[in-house]
Amino acid sequence: MQRIKTKKWRLTLAVFIWAVSILVLACSASRQVVRPAVNNPQDLVNDFERAVVNARTNQVDLLAPFWFSKAEDSLAEARKGLEEKAEISRIAEYVSIGQTQLKRAEEIAAVARTSMADVIKRREMARKAGAAELKGYPQAERRFFRLTKEIEDNNLDYVLRNKEKVKNSFRDLEIAAIKRNVLGEVRITLNEAERLGAKKYAPKAYADAVRNLNVAEAFITENPYEVEEMTRQAQEALFYARRAVELTRQSKKFQAMNSEQIALWIEGILSQTAEQLKAPDMRDQTFEIQRQNISGSIAAMQKNQDFLNTKIQEEEIEIETLKDRVFALEGKSRQEQIAREQLEAEKKFNEKFESIQNSFSSEEAEVYRQGNQLVIRLRGMQFPIGKAVILPENYALLSKVQLAIRTFNDPEVIVEGHTDITGSIEVNQQLSQERATAVKEYLVSNDTLPGSNVLAVGYGSARPLMSNETAEGRAVNRRIDVIITPRRP
Repeated sequence: MQRIKTKKWRLTLAVFIWAVSILVLACSASRQVVRPAVNNPQDLVNDFERAVVNARTNQVDLLAPFWFSKAEDSLAEARKGLEEKAEISRIAEYVSIGQTQLKRAEEIAAVARTSMADVIKRREMARKAGAAELKGYPQAERRFFRLTKEIEDNNLDYVLRNKEKVKNSFRDLEIAAIKRNVLGEVRITLNEAERLGAKKYAPKAYADAVRNLNVAEAFITENPYEVEEMTRQAQEALFYARRAVELTRQSKKFQAMNSEQIALWIEGILSQTAEQLKAPDMRDQTFEIQRQNISGSIAAMQKNQDFLNTKIQEEEIEIETLKDRVFALEGKSRQEQIAREQLEAEKKFNEKFESIQNSFSSEEAEVYRQGNQLVIRLRGMQFPIGKAVILPENYALLSKVQLAIRTFNDPEVIVEGHTDITGSIEVNQQLSQERATAVKEYLVSNDTLPGSNVLAVGYGSARPLMSNETAEGRAVNRRIDVIITPRRP
């Protein structure tokens, strides 16, 4: 009983505060408007129009729609008066009335911002996430405008009783929009798997994909602002969805093959791999032995590479030691040694730059110097529309990039992703980051250099090279830039 009384007392206090606010508004609206002196009616209307535009920018049209629309009507009448060359007093009258209406709207909007601040914030967050495109958004918007209307009608009790529902509806829409943005491609890929018959031909792979999607959805529901982990889980779910598609296709292909054809197909893959590794031909052995043959060859190559790297490092250390001794014997200072090495490094850099520049065709890449850095602008790097998948046709180009990087001794590398202006800023930023990361992962996974030496960054559409108004300009702006910074001696 005590809790009920306390609740009623708080509601009564809130209503009282509301009533006082409305009384202040009414008093301010009832004050006589002082009409400004009119020298130029065009300037008068222009000033009023700027005030209306500023009010709209501050969302007064959303928070006090009735009085704001009245002010717009008065502005329209004032404009009409200008067009008809009406008397200055008549134009001034419309502007004066409109200013009073706009002031009333701004005062009511101020009250709305205080009484439903959390609802306004949640609506903005939902719209920022792209919720306006969802089916349920119009209903939430109607409920929001009902709240603003009730505020204008002095019905605070309705606002207090219903604003939580409206806030939660925008919250649900925001999460739905985030899921659609992050997991939309996963669902599309899963639908493709279903269309191909994944439930029949690859049921385990399909179940794995569905499970990863459900895990990502549950995480987003609980943690909609953990962007990094959310993106990681979405990429993992997309990987399994694509895997389900490919396994379904392969399984259906196997359906049309007899057992010997399947065995020969597998043998062909193992044999081609062994041949490229210069491993012994072991097609007369079991598939497991052939696999071990390939794995052993790779391990031996890696071990040999590690040994060579160690030897190179030891030799470099020995060379540096010998240099120090030579310079010491010659009586030269360390500063002279550094200057000499820098000149030598500059000469070598120029030679390497020219060699790398000549290795790319103009269609493949543009190579240029930027201070002490080498920039490779990959014109020939192509991604599927809206995706960050590196296709096999890009491998040859990326192999040249690998050779360029290896030309330098353990350099620092930045991979920049850029898009055109098509799509939203948020989507372009995410896509450019994913593409830059994909190139970085390719370089690291192919032992070009350690992951700690590579930074991937996406700039979205923020750094265009040409105007986005033309198809040619947009094509140029969609690019990957690889920036190589050699380590100074």
